[in-house]
Amino acid sequence: MSTVTLPGYRHVYSGKVRELFVPDGREDAVLIVASDRISAYDFVLASTIPDKGRVLTALSLWWFERIADLVPHHVVSTDVPAEVAGRALLCERLDMIPVECVARGYLAGSGLVDYQSTGSVCGIDLPAGLLDGSRLLEPIFTPATKADRGAHDENVDLAHVERVAGVETADELRRLTLDVYVRAEAIASERGIVLADTKFEFGRRRDGSLVLADEVLTPDSSRFWPLDAWQPGRSQPSFDKQYVRDWLTSPESGWDRHSGEEPPPLPAVVVQQTRERYIEAYQRLTGRAFS
Repeated sequence: MSTVTLPGYRHVYSGKVRELFVPDGREDAVLIVASDRISAYDFVLASTIPDKGRVLTALSLWWFERIADLVPHHVVSTDVPAEVAGRALLCERLDMIPVECVARGYLAGSGLVDYQSTGSVCGIDLPAGLLDGSRLLEPIFTPATKADRGAHDENVDLAHVERVAGVETADELRRLTLDVYVRAEAIASERGIVLADTKFEFGRRRDGSLVLADEVLTPDSSRFWPLDAWQPGRSQPSFDKQYVRDWLTSPESGWDRHSGEEPPPLPAVVVQQTRERYIEAYQRLTGRAFS
């Protein structure tokens, strides 16, 4: 549940990272508040990352401006209650499509695991001999189920999206996902960052048009690697929460991710370095100082 009480707003939902509120007397909008919580391996960790919610919000706004000609977004206003200023957006209330729309330009994460097992990702056959961090010949659309809090997103093929959303919508989701990824990957590359993969969420307005929602192209939803250190065949240094995943699965944490037990709290140094990575991603991409 939310730990924030906002006069004039009704709390309606707690996600892994975000809290949703509905303005009193207004059902066409939703206030989305980004907390400092961090999740990994389907758990919301006991530790928080200071300023994380502010980074996600500011970076999403920056990206929305740069892809607005490709797809409309859901942001209505940044005029929000003082208690959540800098970490909240007033947005359109949409009929959300229950699919994670993932674009991959490089092989990593669950895509790498699937490839090593089957030679394909989400039903898309890939060339033999690819390594951890290999760049793909072209970006691919690799959707996943949209799991509830505490559940696990599962990679699916395009046919699954067609069954869930219809053939025409699935085709449009694929096109928009790849269009936005290609634009963002080029922008990130100019700033010395590899955008390895990213995920989007879309919803529909009452007129049926698709709208980009939630957060976009942040260290929570994307893999950001320093371009000058990219080297296929190994785990890449990153400006995202992979650093947290790596610590959790290291001997230092003492945690078995398959045990079903809650992960341990993050050490102070991991919290601090995670914060620094998120801020560095923001500053490298935007060219702006974070304050």
